[in-house]
Amino acid sequence: MLNIALFGPPGAGKGTQSEFLVKKYNLFYISTGDLLRKEIAAKSKLGLEAKEIIASGGLVSDEIIVQIIEKTITENPNANGFLFDGFPRTYIQIYILEGLMIKLNTSLNCLIGLEVEEQISVARLLNRGKTSERLDDNEMVIRNRLREYHDKTLPVLQFYKDKGIYFDVKGNQSIDMVNQDIQQIIKAELNKSLFNVVLFGYPGSGRGTQGIALARKYGLEYVATGQMLEQEIKNNSDIGKRIIELYESGELVPDEIVVQLIENKIESSNGVKGFIFKGFPRTLVQSYILDGLLKKHTSSISQVIDIQVPTLELINRLDERSKTERCMPYDTSTSKIVKRLQEHEKKTAPVIEKYNQMHAVKKIDGVGSVKEVFDRIAMEIENNGQYLG
Repeated sequence: MLNIALFGPPGAGKGTQSEFLVKKYNLFYISTGDLLRKEIAAKSKLGLEAKEIIASGGLVSDEIIVQIIEKTITENPNANGFLFDGFPRTYIQIYILEGLMIKLNTSLNCLIGLEVEEQISVARLLNRGKTSERLDDNEMVIRNRLREYHDKTLPVLQFYKDKGIYFDVKGNQSIDMVNQDIQQIIKAELNKSLFNVVLFGYPGSGRGTQGIALARKYGLEYVATGQMLEQEIKNNSDIGKRIIELYESGELVPDEIVVQLIENKIESSNGVKGFIFKGFPRTLVQSYILDGLLKKHTSSISQVIDIQVPTLELINRLDERSKTERCMPYDTSTSKIVKRLQEHEKKTAPVIEKYNQMHAVKKIDGVGSVKEVFDRIAMEIENNGQYLG
């Protein structure tokens, strides 16, 4: 998820740049003023509270603001991230945003400040006033607004400077030059982050084939739990011996072993652009484990993809696989195949639902040639605002 705060004095050109960034990176635009007006127009509970406060001459409290922002974020899971226009405005709001980001298992990537000399801001706004007929576009009001902006935002900007995620852009350049500078900042920030994909799909959907191909194309590390367990057995490691014991007694491999192997994989993978997870997480518990593992390594899930194939096609594919050396234990009869598919749905449906609320799971048609399905997945990855080829 890409989260940006865009700051700049009146007349800096935030509106123009915001419009571009929203389209370029598929971000959802968050302006507290716009959100308040929307809630008031909708006559929602929060909107009515805000309207009453404004009518009495008061300022809308941070308590209401944070609820509206959280509501907006959770209602827009398809966004690749959020563009905050002029928020946080105060030192208190800094910590409100920090806490909100933690709650939503994400963080602010950067704060970009458009720096414009006062005389240029004044000239731009006076020029705008000639056509907009806005009463507040006269020089005295403009200079007061600029003074208020600098007084209020100085502590906010200093906080993010100290944190190392504040970047300034010369806003007196041409629109295109400002735009290029902003894109360079975002590109550098995204390059610091791992691009992590979780690949879902029923047995027979082609997850393994697609996962390996995607990892190769995009410089990702392919993480398949089944493959890692088999490797431990081949290596005759202590973990491998334990896995054999579990298999022989008919027990499932516990999460403790799987997590240890995944963590070792993450820590030993140098120079990769991210990870593609196949076969993990299978359960809700494992989904929380993966979130925690990635958080430990200052990372998170970037994209969740679900390869969808009709049940009859899955049965046909698994039946065909049973006649090859790639045959799995559950491929040997139709009844076993159906049981396996039912078990998969029971376990993974809640996981996909959880991720759909947080990341907007991308559903991919898995019918067709390997290349056709691959091209569909590749298009989704390359349309993701966090992916940089």
